[in-house]
Amino acid sequence: MRRDGVFVTGTDTGVGKTLISVALVEALAATGLAVVGMKPVASGCERVGGRLRNADALALQRASSVPLPYEMVNPFAFEPPVSPDEAARRSGRSIDLGHLLEVRDALAEQAGFLVIEGIGGWKVPFDRVHDVAELARRLDYPVLLVVGLRLGCINHARLTVESIRSSGVSLAGWVASQLDPGYEPEGTLATLTGFIGQPPLLAIPWLGAGADTLPPRCRTALGRIVAAQYESI
Repeated sequence: MRRDGVFVTGTDTGVGKTLISVALVEALAATGLAVVGMKPVASGCERVGGRLRNADALALQRASSVPLPYEMVNPFAFEPPVSPDEAARRSGRSIDLGHLLEVRDALAEQAGFLVIEGIGGWKVPFDRVHDVAELARRLDYPVLLVVGLRLGCINHARLTVESIRSSGVSLAGWVASQLDPGYEPEGTLATLTGFIGQPPLLAIPWLGAGADTLPPRCRTALGRIVAAQYESI
């Protein structure tokens, strides 16, 4: 298992993977470490100056402590706001995992640590054969799971954790992200801690609609926690 990066996945789309990924990059870069963020595949991209750009990937690019061309941060960018397999099909392209590994290797030569953000959930397909889980296996980094706290999340979290562990990759830990301001998380956190076998590395409260950054205390705590887990830092 590689120790120079982390793969961030979630129980679903829209659970806070980008918030966590950007916060990780910023917190670790603040320690003086050369850190870069990568969003291997993104759909729902917009055309900016005639080129496809994804908001999540742009946020990772801005946070990275090493200047990078966009194409290295987000090698596969698709315009249709659909699942990556459908987006690739509509665009007449295929998602080449070999190319993603080559880009990762090039990034690893420029930085001491990589934060790689997945797309959607753990089993989102790239085509009929390949999916996010296989990409994570090939990248060979520990996985950080973001659990979106809302009704139904216990089932989603348990299934995702079971799939991650059965895939042969290491679960570095999980982060709880409250998505519903009316949801009371205490019981859910206790239940998931029992099933997963470890408490959340961080529990993020409801931040309000449209929040695009974590509070400073959350960013600092997350950076310390992750830094403590990796011998390479």
